[in-house]
Amino acid sequence: MPAPGPLIDIGRIYAEPAALDLPRGREIVARWPDATIVPVESHWRIPELHGDEANVRRWVRIKREALVVGVKKTLTVRPNGRSADFIAPSTANGCAMACAYCYVPRRKGYSNPITVFANVDRIAGAIVKHLRVQGPKPAPNQCDPHDWVYDLGENSDCSADALLSDNVHDLVDLFTSVDGAKASFATKYVNRELLGWEPQGRTRVRFSLMPAAMAKLTDVRTTPVAERIAAIDDFVAAGYEVHVNFSPVIVEPGWQDAWRELLRQLDAGIGAAAKAQLACEVILLTHNAALHEVNLGWHPKAEEVLWRPELQEPKRSENGAVNVRYRAHEKRGYVQELLAMIAEELPYCRVRYAF
Repeated sequence: MPAPGPLIDIGRIYAEPAALDLPRGREIVARWPDATIVPVESHWRIPELHGDEANVRRWVRIKREALVVGVKKTLTVRPNGRSADFIAPSTANGCAMACAYCYVPRRKGYSNPITVFANVDRIAGAIVKHLRVQGPKPAPNQCDPHDWVYDLGENSDCSADALLSDNVHDLVDLFTSVDGAKASFATKYVNRELLGWEPQGRTRVRFSLMPAAMAKLTDVRTTPVAERIAAIDDFVAAGYEVHVNFSPVIVEPGWQDAWRELLRQLDAGIGAAAKAQLACEVILLTHNAALHEVNLGWHPKAEEVLWRPELQEPKRSENGAVNVRYRAHEKRGYVQELLAMIAEELPYCRVRYAF
């Protein structure tokens, strides 16, 4: 497996001309004055980055050194209903990290470095317009008892995105100025620059957690789990709502003991203020045959725990892709085991949903 190296060290920027015409695009490029600028017609079609499985040996290097700057064309707000009420138009896609199970590369190409969108003002405008149409939230649901929740980072990690531009900061600020809504994003990267912002309780940060040994194997280039837990109190003190994602739950011999230890580590690692507002999501592993084949070229050890045909069955996702998940009957049992552990070890932690 490649050595982690620095998370981001941009040397080459692929930029749509329309993005460079915008103030945010110029700001992003100015952060790396020594980088080579490569004009591209579309952030979706860059053969040397996307769709070339020969890149597998250079996967981590591409994520660290390449950046794409584009314009977001589709500004649709989509319903969700699980983690959030709605999925906001993304200000970025792709990721500098390289989790072996990640679903995002299945769509854009397996090297999949970060693409940052320069038209953040239009993205913000689309969110505000959508919220005005919704009006006040009529009733509590699993997403939130009072506010509409908009997920900002469906196809990226906003904490890492914030290293590249002010897009995420702008949206966190936006949600402090609107009524009846809050932002939300999941992260596996502790970016302490976010502690200097002023979210005013209007942004929910969801730290993704799994047992440390499994994270070391599969959460490539992410912040260690112990550091994620250690950051929770600081983010609560800074004015964020903080939840946790127990995700993905990967079944292997002894997984129950490893998860119980993680739950105890979390309980010991956070204070009363964090516990008083804590909620969680539980998500079992979903994998993909094409990603499995690619992973064999750069991280086969991870596939020993991710690709378990004797435990898995095909599943067609909401976007039509065919993936694999744990067999339904056994999966229900795994979920119930983990929920029972959470009730025992973290009785104050509300489970927002589990699947």
